Amino acid sequence: MNAPLNTNPGNNPSAAQPTSATPLSPEWNDHRIELVIGNLLRAGVLLSATVVILGGIVFLARHGHNIADYRTFRGNLSTLRTLAGIFHGTHNLSGSAIIQLGLLLLIATPIARVIFSAVAFARERDFLYVAFTLAVLAVLAYSLFGSSLH
Repeated sequence: MNAPLNTNPGNNPSAAQPTSATPLSPEWNDHRIELVIGNLLRAGVLLSATVVILGGIVFLARHGHNIADYRTFRGNLSTLRTLAGIFHGTHNLSGSAIIQLGLLLLIATPIARVIFSAVAFARERDFLYVAFTLAVLAVLAYSLFGSSLH
């Protein structure tokens, strides 16, 4: 009839060693890379949203009672247009600076994804995709910092 199932992994030497298809394997495969990239993007967006919400709470706690004047437009403070200004304002618990930091984290999230992808492709020894990914990273860097180089 039916043979009993052997549930003792000691009798089967291949059962004790993980294969390359198991998710616990340290080998880099496409599925694992997709999972890490998905988690990276998810964590970046959640962190960014949390920082923006905290900044909004701080801003409303300090300025929520002010009456808005919509007759004149006032843009962002010039101090919030540099990294040093944003970090200094965040250190001083400025609500606007904390919101700006959250937006910077949101911008940094896809950049971190591109950097991770380049590293993952290099570990897989897929150098054509490493080149494409580094080209995308160069375009991103130029779009962010290129105007400040002139």
